[in-house]
Amino acid sequence: MIITLTANPSLDRTVDLGGPLTPGGVHRIASETTQPGGKGVNVALGVQRAGLDVTAILPAAPHDPLLALLEADGLPHRASPVAGRTRTNLTVLSTPQQTTKLNEPGDTLTPAEISALEQLLLSAVEPGDVVMLSGSLAPGMPVDEYVRLIDQLRGKDVRVGVDTSDAPLDALAAALPITAPDFLKPNAEELGQIVGLSGEQLEEQAAAGDLDGVREAALRLHDRGVGSVLVTLGGSGGLLATQGAAWYCPSPVVPLGSTVGAGDSATAGYLIARIRGEGPRHCLARALAYGTAAVGLPGTTIPYPEQVRPEVERVVRV
Repeated sequence: MIITLTANPSLDRTVDLGGPLTPGGVHRIASETTQPGGKGVNVALGVQRAGLDVTAILPAAPHDPLLALLEADGLPHRASPVAGRTRTNLTVLSTPQQTTKLNEPGDTLTPAEISALEQLLLSAVEPGDVVMLSGSLAPGMPVDEYVRLIDQLRGKDVRVGVDTSDAPLDALAAALPITAPDFLKPNAEELGQIVGLSGEQLEEQAAAGDLDGVREAALRLHDRGVGSVLVTLGGSGGLLATQGAAWYCPSPVVPLGSTVGAGDSATAGYLIARIRGEGPRHCLARALAYGTAAVGLPGTTIPYPEQVRPEVERVVRV
């Protein structure tokens, strides 16, 4: 079973202007969609569509519209009741191939609501499960929430992955190597944040074909106890550091639909490969294939397996 925790879920509304975005101007929306969102929800949808057992855990009021969307998608989920509403994240698509995101912070959780969410997660896991802690933390949660959860999950014989940023990521980095996840999924900016380098520079180097900085930074995290580090590099591909080595896979050029959810799709692809017992090269190829497929889809659309084309022959050891 793969279990995802989305501590700060969202309703993802995507609007397409069909033209350029002009600050201060008046725009007409050409099309719009609303989908269930939050990084853990996105990962869970990818896993579920691949036919694997998954449960998404999240905080939500009993009649929150998010739960109806999850039901409509057929995604197995368990919600810990809260008083507030699910936030709305707005993505504005405009030409030329621009994506503008406006994210709400979410309602503040009370200490009792936080404790109930933690207990729901801990009660849901069984030995051998994979737990993915994904996304930002809801207001009110301590910045070291993921560190605390890793400590609590350790005694349950499960593997734990983390994908987060900003203060929660800093807290996780500060806890290494004592509290290290089995899997970490940073992008270039987040990798730079952890190791004290410029994420922009790391991404520029990778785009120019120089992978030394990304490889060394990812292996540094691996050496500090993180079992596998999957670095997504946008259009430059991705790098996986695990088992004392690093592998790289470039991204093919595809028409851009929306980058929202692409990193989560890559996470789903990686977890699918791991659950199936695939090796590092195949894990990286499947992760990149899922991320690439998502980029070609509108809004926060998570790919189905038939839309994914892993290219293991493109993976090289670096």
